[in-house]
Amino acid sequence: MTVEYSVTASSRFDEFWRQDGEWVEAPNQRRGGESGVQRLRSAAGQLMYVKRQVGHLYRSWLHPLGRPTVLRERDAIVALQELEVNVPRLVFCGTTRDAQSQWRALLVTEALDGYLEIDQWYLDGQRERVGEVAHDQVLAKLAGNLARMHRARWQHGCLYMKHIFVRVRGEGATADVDVALLDLEKCRQRLSASKASAHDLKQLRRHSSWSDAEWSKLLYFYQTAFGSAIKGL
Repeated sequence: MTVEYSVTASSRFDEFWRQDGEWVEAPNQRRGGESGVQRLRSAAGQLMYVKRQVGHLYRSWLHPLGRPTVLRERDAIVALQELEVNVPRLVFCGTTRDAQSQWRALLVTEALDGYLEIDQWYLDGQRERVGEVAHDQVLAKLAGNLARMHRARWQHGCLYMKHIFVRVRGEGATADVDVALLDLEKCRQRLSASKASAHDLKQLRRHSSWSDAEWSKLLYFYQTAFGSAIKGL
């Protein structure tokens, strides 16, 4: 997959920047700039999400002067796709500077067709519709994605239920189950797999609505997929 980014992709950057869509995350002020997300359709009818940023930077020892956060998210998406972690497909990523040398940045991804945020999936009664066997597959698919990510030392960094999306076609043991992870803006590699794992799973546990029994089942699937027990979880 070829991903376009930086000022060399200025013509396509301008094309996306000029398009106007429905705000699904209104621009908010943070990190010295602003960031928001719009939903729009391509000329071919493909539903996409466009993250627009102005002066929205992160700093690290590699980038002490600041770097647009969409570039960190792009790096994470590309790396996780190579690890077969289910994340949105990247359409375009680009950055440029305006006349005042302020960063403008775009990240365009395809919508996850047929997926629902997992809490909404529960609220809609989908668990009851598909049955407990299929629900176990949801937990197992999530665990597998997390294990592949953590084994490679990638930490999501913002692993809340609202960033887990589910698609289940069919019912029971024959259901076709997919789970995807969204919002990778804070995703980064840690020094060890255990640090990445501990941060994300403890964060998810604090903010999830799963019972102790359901959480134990998720951990069982996770440790099976990971290949060894993670201390402290």
